[in-house]
Amino acid sequence: MIGLVLAAGAGRRLRPYTDTLPKALVPVDPEGAGTTTVLDLTLGNFAEVGLTDVAVVIGYRGEAVVERKAALEKKYGVTLHLVENDKAETWNNAYSLWCARDVLKEGVILANGDTVHPVSVEKTLLDARGRGQKIILALDTVKKLADEEMKVVVDPATGVRRITKLMDPADASGEYIGVTLIESSAAAELADALKATFERDPDLYYEDGYQELVNRGFQVDTAPIGEVSWVEIDNHDDLAKAREIACRY
Repeated sequence: MIGLVLAAGAGRRLRPYTDTLPKALVPVDPEGAGTTTVLDLTLGNFAEVGLTDVAVVIGYRGEAVVERKAALEKKYGVTLHLVENDKAETWNNAYSLWCARDVLKEGVILANGDTVHPVSVEKTLLDARGRGQKIILALDTVKKLADEEMKVVVDPATGVRRITKLMDPADASGEYIGVTLIESSAAAELADALKATFERDPDLYYEDGYQELVNRGFQVDTAPIGEVSWVEIDNHDDLAKAREIACRY
């Protein structure tokens, strides 16, 4: 099993940082000096749970990741494999994850390049293995939900039933936080579902690919992460919260 980071996104709501950097390299250290980024935190988490091979999907301002590759490898004791997303500025992340379809065959822990979270999330996912699950989503069942969150409805017996932002928060079991364990045995079916998803509409999310799998009868499972401080960075308010959180880890 290896790590996988989706770091191709532009993050236009985080300008001026993202004028020159992909979202995953926006500084989250309290001083904003760039000593710590989301990618730094994620690589540190992966290394701590023994994932020393990591694939990173790059696209928008991908050269910034290329420039830091050797330093990141040395700092975290990992080997980085860069995967190019040629449509990062025009298509959504269902295509971005599909670009890593060969990586999925290794079995991965996938982390979005804009999610600040502690290593306890990766540990929770790894601890949840062993009961035949093929895909396990990290689920926050504590946070109060609103319209923007990626909401999930879970059936205790059959796993995920719905995953979408377009849902009444009151109907949701929790929020998917952007971290997934994907076993190698799920790679082919997930890649096919992602392809069907972006061919239907290139603006769709990879979570819509998960919904496509569910619609096909594939069981997608979840693991509650408990009361954990984390944030998905979409805008400058989120970035301020990320800087408060990042200094704790």
